[in-house]
Amino acid sequence: MPFVSSEAMTKHLAEIATQVSHGAHAVLVCDGAGWHQNSDRLIVPDNITLLRLPPYAPELNPVENVWEYLRGNHLSHRLWNSYDAIVEACCSAWNAFVADAARVASVTKREWAMVNN
Repeated sequence: MPFVSSEAMTKHLAEIATQVSHGAHAVLVCDGAGWHQNSDRLIVPDNITLLRLPPYAPELNPVENVWEYLRGNHLSHRLWNSYDAIVEACCSAWNAFVADAARVASVTKREWAMVNN
């Protein structure tokens, strides 16, 4: 989606909810963005809990490392001729990132945030 809003986040959460195994529950880490906040417009599925981070704590949010990696390795020092070219570059960067499971783990892992069974 080319925009952010509570409605867009609701659609995103609904899609995530379809990928959560039956009987399981997902916890999503969210920052303080307005579209992550409870409101009449944000609908959180029953199998998802939003874990909101405290303000001004980017080191707690693994996605901050993802953005840094993407900027530093795929998206910095480039010019694009159109919005569509930007979207294509971002999609290509994202797809390259998620195709490398070891890279995803190394960029997002926090030793202090491990859950042991």
